[in-house]
Amino acid sequence: MATLVAPSCVSSTLRPCFRASPGSINVRVNYFAPIRVTIRTLLTRADSNSMSQPSSEPTASESGSVPSVTNASTPENNSNDDVLVQYVVLRRDLIDTWPLGSVVTQGCHAAVAAIWSYKDDPHTLQYCSQENIDSMHKVTLEVKGETQLVNLSEKLKAGDIPYKLWIEQPENIPTCLATKPSRKSIVSPFFKKLKLCK
Repeated sequence: MATLVAPSCVSSTLRPCFRASPGSINVRVNYFAPIRVTIRTLLTRADSNSMSQPSSEPTASESGSVPSVTNASTPENNSNDDVLVQYVVLRRDLIDTWPLGSVVTQGCHAAVAAIWSYKDDPHTLQYCSQENIDSMHKVTLEVKGETQLVNLSEKLKAGDIPYKLWIEQPENIPTCLATKPSRKSIVSPFFKKLKLCK
């Protein structure tokens, strides 16, 4: 099995860094813009020394070998289609009547409680890992009120989707819920009818 040997990365806040190991290619981009990188782009850039210091090992093109790339659909990889995501659902009636900071705080409570409740789950560990801590994916949605929030909670429970329903104390009011970090393909069907919170 051939391996892509990429040049060492140079610290920069505007350039992508490429690292390779047997069977996989890791790309870390230190700026916040949506990008799409193809394997051809990776191979072209890995062969180029313009972005980094030269490697002492031969590149794929120098050794004449063809690099292998892990299948993007494997669970270990975070393909754009199946990222780890945490859903946070707020109540529109509270957004319209409570101070904004109070509603945001409720969402924060639910998100942290969901992560803490499932802190030993492999997806939660990956979501909060050093490599992913600066690129978490959250989707904040809204429901009309308490009835819809409780109904959603029951659907998630019936579907075995781990979540935390935040109940504000001492008032004993369900204010929002948050899922544990999960694969988007698994949890998104439960939220497809909800609106983005605006």
